Amino acid sequence: MISQEQFDKEIELIIANAIREDVGDGDHSSLACIPPSALGKAKLLVKDEGVIAGVEFAKQVFAHVDSNMKVETLIEDGSHVKYGDIVFYVEGASQSILKAERLVLNAMQRMSAIATKTKVFVDLLEGTGTKILDTRKTTPGIRALEKWAVKIGGGENHRFALYDMIMLKDNHIDFSGGITKAINKTKQYLKDTNRDLKIIVEARNLEEIKEILETEGVYRILIDNFNYEDTRTAVKLIGEQCLTESSGGINEKTVRAYAECGVDYISSGALTHSVYNMDLSLKAV
Repeated sequence: MISQEQFDKEIELIIANAIREDVGDGDHSSLACIPPSALGKAKLLVKDEGVIAGVEFAKQVFAHVDSNMKVETLIEDGSHVKYGDIVFYVEGASQSILKAERLVLNAMQRMSAIATKTKVFVDLLEGTGTKILDTRKTTPGIRALEKWAVKIGGGENHRFALYDMIMLKDNHIDFSGGITKAINKTKQYLKDTNRDLKIIVEARNLEEIKEILETEGVYRILIDNFNYEDTRTAVKLIGEQCLTESSGGINEKTVRAYAECGVDYISSGALTHSVYNMDLSLKAV
């Protein structure tokens, strides 16, 4: 993953762009009927059940819109919530609360859905030693939020983007002329460009696993779309030579069985691309 400093910059960019997109030259609905001097208070109301996520992000949004707004947090990120719970109160200029409202709700509803789904996988893996990973299958423009939500739900982040880790997948391998050539070219590239990036290589069958193991310098092998038996065999072949990761259509029904094959990680795009937003409201009080 990228550094905390880089991550913080991503969040700042998301907020600035979202406000630009939503507010434009002004929230004319509020400007038309609410005086700039009017003060108000609102509560973040839960109308669903799951893991809440995005509280800290909401604070950053409010601060970006109006540094004078104050937030009283009642429930922290990562907590289980139920219908009727109040997560926080926000006080300040009524116009400012309304300007921030939609971004806060949109982000928190999606982040909470992702955190909730991630927690389901984390619970299913309890006791196995296997960790759940996200992927790059995220919503364009808000990847940082979605990966943040995975962490809040108890999961782990895979690489953030194309630039912070090498992942040689099937197309890279085929375009390069094979696994060995792809790995060797990659190692030379890293040397030539003075980059220190971890290398993950995807394997489509046991023969490819064996070929990968003949070359040093691979951080993790991605055991892609293997059945249980072949996954167990692959884990035994790899041993302590590098880390292992299973992927490929793994869901709530199959994740435990793959973990019991002995892999270090399981990655799932479903954590971020197949969720239903948690129902939240920001209500004036």
